[in-house]
Parts: sequence; C-alpha cells; structure tokens
Amino acid sequence: MGPGDDCALLQVPPNTLLAVSTDTLVSGVHFFADMDPTALGHKALAVNLSDLAAMGADPCWVSLALTLPEVDEEWIKQFCAGFFELAEYYNVALVGGDMTKGPLSITVSVKGTLPEGKGLKRSGAQVGDGIYVTGTLGDAALGLQKVLGNITVPEAHKAFVRNKFEHPHPRILAGQALRDIATSALDLSDGLMGDLAHITRASGMRAQIELEQIPLSAAMQDSVSKEQGWELALTGGDDYELCFTVPELHRGQLEMALAHCGVKFTRIGRMFTGIPDVELLLEGHPYQLQSQSWDHFRQP
Repeated sequence: MGPGDDCALLQVPPNTLLAVSTDTLVSGVHFFADMDPTALGHKALAVNLSDLAAMGADPCWVSLALTLPEVDEEWIKQFCAGFFELAEYYNVALVGGDMTKGPLSITVSVKGTLPEGKGLKRSGAQVGDGIYVTGTLGDAALGLQKVLGNITVPEAHKAFVRNKFEHPHPRILAGQALRDIATSALDLSDGLMGDLAHITRASGMRAQIELEQIPLSAAMQDSVSKEQGWELALTGGDDYELCFTVPELHRGQLEMALAHCGVKFTRIGRMFTGIPDVELLLEGHPYQLQSQSWDHFRQP
C-alpha cells in the first residue's frame, strides 16, 4: 500500500533482505540553485539508486521529501518529470514522502531487495583481489569545473561532461551481476581515493592503485593534462560508478557477467596486507596526491 495513510506498507518476499538508503541534496552544496529542475529530479533519484547498485539490490520503492522556499508549480512539474522518468525506467514505485517550506533541499529514501547472503559489502576484500571500476572517472568533476569556468572543455565534449555532471547513470545491472563475483563494492560519490579508503578500512586491507590504469574519457584527455585528469578522478566525486574487488580466480566470470550488462570496466590495482590505506603508484613509484576527496565537515 502506497501513499494515502500514515505509513506505506511494503511486503518483502521470503528469504529476501530489504536494502535501504537515504540521501539529502541541499541547494548550494550539492547542486546550483538554478539547476534545471528536470535534471535535478533525475539526479536526486539516481544518486540514491546508485547506493542500491553498490549493494547488488533490485530497486523497488522510493519516498521523497521536498523542502521548497515557495510553491512553484512549473518547477515541481519539471522536477517530477525527471524524477518519474527514471523511476519508471527501473520500475520503482513512489510510496510516500513529505513537502515543507524552507531552503531548497531534497531527501530521497530508496528501498530495494536482494536474496539473503548476497549483499555486496565494503568489508569482504581479500589479499590479492583485483580492484576494478566501471566506466570512466572524473567526468562529472570535469563538468562541474567547466560550469564554474575553471576549465575549458572543447565544444565536441561539452554536452558529454554536462550530462555526466547532471544525469548520472546508476549501475543497477552491474551491481546485480556482481553479487556472486565481487568480494566488496561501493559506489563512487566522493572520489576514488576517499571512497576506496572505506573498503580498505572495512576490510583491514591496503590498496595499491596504478595511476596509468585509471580510465579517463576522451573528453578528459582533450581538456586537461594527465595529472589533472588523475586528480579529478581521484578526488572529484559525483561519478556514481562502481568500485569493487574481485579474486583473480573469478576474473573470467567477471568479464562474462559485465559483458552481458554492456558495462565497461577496468582493473586499476590490487589489495594487499598492511595498514588500511590507499597507495598511488606511477610507473611503479609512489605518487603523492595534493587534493583530498569530498568531506562535508572537513575544515577549510
């Protein structure tokens, strides 16, 4: 039972786990106040669906809370167009929410299901596992820097980087395909460096990343130096690609599974024993990164 009562009533099939994730997007922090509302509606749901993808879950339900400075029917109409287009694509039902007055912010809570014992966690990485990512990294950060006027992007790539920034694509099918293959996984929301550190800490492992293996798009390569591209990929955030670890024994199974999903992936490093940390290598030598991944509460 969906909207209309004080609570939605959701029935989960037997031997199934319920996966729940909640994110809040705040104007001026996560998006520009004048961002196209259709794109914002899409992104608000997409970043939450990405969390379900990272767990290997099947999307089912969503609740939405909107805080608006005023009632703007045209803005709401466009926001809903973007939100529900993505919801319908993944067969996700809106089951409730709230609307209040105040500074513009959006809170979305998604619910999904997955078979018992099949959830992908951050804590399962093992010694010798390969570290992989889907897609290319840093493109959303490149799109943001282009909007801010800090980087000039060639005309041929402008639409691509803006789409990466405003219309992230949750890797739902890839996450489902990884259920029986990956030992750990998460989605890349705050930059590869900081997000991979979550896996190293949860698994008690050390990660080594080979910078030359980080997948950079043609747009990135044509817009900035290789070093700047690595910095954006490692610390930029908003990619919503998957980062995951897989034993060498399952490499063939991985290639077959993700090929069926039509998802490109790249091996970028390995897991080792040692103090949990992410070590960067350039041509086999340690590389020191200057920037840091996104942290809401880090002091300037």
